[in-house]
Amino acid sequence: MGRATSRVAAMRRDAMKRLQAAGSALALALMLGVPAVPASAGEAVNLILNWTPTADHSPFYYAKAQGWFEKAGIDLTIEVGKGSGVSAAKVGSGGSAFGVADLATMLVAKSKGADDVALMSIYANTGQTFYWLKSYGVNGVKDFPSHKIGNPPGDASRVMWPAFAKAAGIAPDAVSFVNIGPTAKIAALKSHTVDIISDFYNEHDLKVTEFGSDLGFVNWKDIGLNPYGNSLIVNGAYLQKNPKLVEEFVRISQKAFAACVADVTPCLKALLDQVSGHDRENQERQWERIKYLMTDEFTTTKGLGWIDGERMKKDYELVQTYLGMEKPFDVTTAFTTKMLDPAVKMDASKVKK
Repeated sequence: MGRATSRVAAMRRDAMKRLQAAGSALALALMLGVPAVPASAGEAVNLILNWTPTADHSPFYYAKAQGWFEKAGIDLTIEVGKGSGVSAAKVGSGGSAFGVADLATMLVAKSKGADDVALMSIYANTGQTFYWLKSYGVNGVKDFPSHKIGNPPGDASRVMWPAFAKAAGIAPDAVSFVNIGPTAKIAALKSHTVDIISDFYNEHDLKVTEFGSDLGFVNWKDIGLNPYGNSLIVNGAYLQKNPKLVEEFVRISQKAFAACVADVTPCLKALLDQVSGHDRENQERQWERIKYLMTDEFTTTKGLGWIDGERMKKDYELVQTYLGMEKPFDVTTAFTTKMLDPAVKMDASKVKK
């Protein structure tokens, strides 16, 4: 009986010692300002896409799935977009730290007061393309007048339509626009709800499969317009306050895009694990087009995602000439390449000829 009592007393003394030690540790942590609970996952950061997520966004999903953002102290939320006009405006107002937007559209937004800065080009060549069916009486750009073009209100091709119209030699008001959702374009063209749709070149194969020889198209560069396309952008004030985080974000993005160029399979898995409704084979075909759009003389030599200053000046002049700047600004304030890692380059050998 005495031995049992002694054991119980010893157990109580040990328990009290553990509680006292825990209490002392808690008190010390509070005195030193150390959190008594585990730290959060990191800085909450939002990335608004320009569109519904597809293959060209898969590197962001891949990097997140790999834990690269989390390891850098970034708790990333990826927001589905509704057009470059919307993403440029939200980033420019501070509603989202980062975004993906067509650069020409971002310049328009910046002239209206949006605090946007481009960090990295995704499409070094414009992906903007118009598609139509020849059976609808459209055989080229000159046949656009009196026809209906379908796209979302914030779509970059609608925002920049006056520039296209002028370069093509047609009146800007010669066509009418019909509001359709990002995923409803092919259906709208097939049902003849519209005569023409705008879309990115990375979606080209899907339309070839659907419409065959009846399909007609023109990429903007074919009429002399090749502004930078989709790019990673940041809120200017956020960049000033968080330069290290922004650099981490950019370099993780570069690393992810380079990894996906090398092997897109795990990238598409990361995308499809989070986004429903996509056909894997179509996304694989898209990625082949995307690699072509990512490739130019600068991304292959100076760094994946490189933005050339002279091209940006031309893009600024394009916007100013065709659209006008509500408030002109120095184009050098609209982009920076300082966050890019020059060691990470676009691998042109991975692009199918």
